[in-house]
Amino acid sequence: MEAETLALAQGIDFSMWGLFARATLTVKLVMLLLIGASFWSWSIIVQKALQYRRARAQAVQFDQAFWSGEPLDGLYESIGSEPHGSAEKIFAAGMTEWRRSHRDDGGLIPGATARIDRSMDVAISKEAERLQKGVPVLATIGSTAPFVGLFGTVFGIMNAFIEIAAQQNTNLAVVAPGIAEALLATGMGLFAAIPAVIFYNKYSADSDRILGNYEAFADEFATILSRQLDS
Repeated sequence: MEAETLALAQGIDFSMWGLFARATLTVKLVMLLLIGASFWSWSIIVQKALQYRRARAQAVQFDQAFWSGEPLDGLYESIGSEPHGSAEKIFAAGMTEWRRSHRDDGGLIPGATARIDRSMDVAISKEAERLQKGVPVLATIGSTAPFVGLFGTVFGIMNAFIEIAAQQNTNLAVVAPGIAEALLATGMGLFAAIPAVIFYNKYSADSDRILGNYEAFADEFATILSRQLDS
């Protein structure tokens, strides 16, 4: 009997493709859904890595230009009407409102400081939305993928027991393929979820740091403009 069981087991394809091919339609759909979620997750991970690296590099470059001693009006003119970096957009929002707050006679319209602060806050909010776009998807995949995989496992094990009952045979060669197919769904769920959770936490922290730097710059810039207003 043991020799017969061993022979049957050796004839079964336990490769990833073999397990997928033998799975029921529902389990296959679950696996395909998890594969799609994994690709979606990794596309967001790569995109955000490039975006955050570019945002940090642009912030460093603008910070050097801002503190180089160049007049603010000259820096604003060099940036132009369509700034590229996030820090440049925040600076341009403040400078645009600063210029609009001057009357034709050179005086300032009352409430200029509050309007400049609001303009930069709006610019920071837009950049925060852009930085965090797609990151909640990683949280969704990370929290739901294990349960989707578990659903496939439960359904696969149920079908495995149905097959055992139909054949009235508890031989390992009969039981093992169905259990292996079912557990593959759980493994794929974890494969999709673990990177999503790790990078969601990482990018949430990175986004907070970048936005914190933008807010610190806005406060420093507002202080500089406030000194000019007082003088």
